[in-house]
Amino acid sequence: MITLKEALKLNKDELNKFKDELKAKIQARPELNAYIDVNNVGEGVPIAIKDNIQVKDWSVTSGSNILQGYIAPYNATVIEKMTKAGLSPFGRTNMDEFAMGSTTESSFYGKTQNPHNADHVPGGSSGGSAAAVGAGLAIAALGSDTGGSIRQPASFCGIVGMKPTYGRVSRYGLGAYASSLDQIGPMTQNVEDAAILYDIISGHDEKDSTSANMNDKVSDKLDSSRKLTIAVLPKHIQNASEDVKKAYELAVDELLNAGHTIVERELMDAKFDISAYYITATAEATTNLARYDGVRYGNRVVGKNLEDTFIQTRSNGFGDEVKRRILLGNFVLSSGYYEAYYVKAQKTRHIIKDQYAKIFEDVNLILSPIAPGTAPKFGELKNPMDMYLSDLYSISVNLAGLPAISLPINKGKNSMPVGLQLIAKAYDEQTLFDGALSLEKQINY
Repeated sequence: MITLKEALKLNKDELNKFKDELKAKIQARPELNAYIDVNNVGEGVPIAIKDNIQVKDWSVTSGSNILQGYIAPYNATVIEKMTKAGLSPFGRTNMDEFAMGSTTESSFYGKTQNPHNADHVPGGSSGGSAAAVGAGLAIAALGSDTGGSIRQPASFCGIVGMKPTYGRVSRYGLGAYASSLDQIGPMTQNVEDAAILYDIISGHDEKDSTSANMNDKVSDKLDSSRKLTIAVLPKHIQNASEDVKKAYELAVDELLNAGHTIVERELMDAKFDISAYYITATAEATTNLARYDGVRYGNRVVGKNLEDTFIQTRSNGFGDEVKRRILLGNFVLSSGYYEAYYVKAQKTRHIIKDQYAKIFEDVNLILSPIAPGTAPKFGELKNPMDMYLSDLYSISVNLAGLPAISLPINKGKNSMPVGLQLIAKAYDEQTLFDGALSLEKQINY
């Protein structure tokens, strides 16, 4: 597959021919189920779009039954930016329903396979986007990251996935899961492509009240020769698999070989991250999903009266994982439990943010695992608690609003990709991409 950088140099005729060939390749691999459908907007470079990002006149369903029949009436800001930059939305990719999951098994459209082994999950919730890029069925893709939903599937599928600083990419037109955590980001074949796509979709947007008033670019200033101070977390990786530990050791060795300074630091027990994240995320999800009632848009099941219509529509429209998180969210926000759970989670979130700030006082980047192991097989995370615990390395980044990038390091014993992430302080995407490019060149995956 040609890179995004190369594709941007193709003329109109070359792009049209490439799109025809790409569509044929996608249709030849229906079992992968990376794409829900393939549509094309404009004449630019084709980019796959996650099914929770609005593209005008597309069916956009967030992988859910409740939104069947909904047609997007407008473009998300990232789509507007893409088309102006010569990119073309090309096909919508499969995802966990409303971005709630770590395997893409909760999608209304069925599971997506990992391109490296059909018995394994591609990760989630942006599993379709990761699988499409990993399988050579997309030059690049957009995903969304609430607690690792770009970085974890990128790691499982052997590609690069980048989560920007909260506020650097507009959320206008993104189907909301947890509004204080969600960010759209690039999923690409290499670090330079990720920087190029990040530059295109980032920037201030007055339609998004949480958008940062910043428009600086990074791809034209990439410098892999910068010498950085990078923190490693020896205690933090004790619960990771041997495959992840070996990848971590390899990455540390290569960073040292590249001339970077390695220092040891500590983060608090990840069990606090998981508690704070799932309380915060489910509380916000409960509020965001209240709008799906069958009255304004999407699927409707007509009941005996208005209340019964609400109940029947939501009962039939939402899948089990979404219902589970709505119940959790309502519980932690309910009278008598709000102070005990939600308020305490926000205090913990502040502590998490402070500990990162303390580390970044004298460190440029942090090297961290993304998942405890390689991509599990289908059904291995059937227990919801096992799925939630698999997020222990990725969610603190979202709670603190920091930028992070996943890149492939090597392969495990089962020949599945192992990725690690670099984390930077808020709004320091330049350093993040510089460090990632340096590691990518050293590793040569």
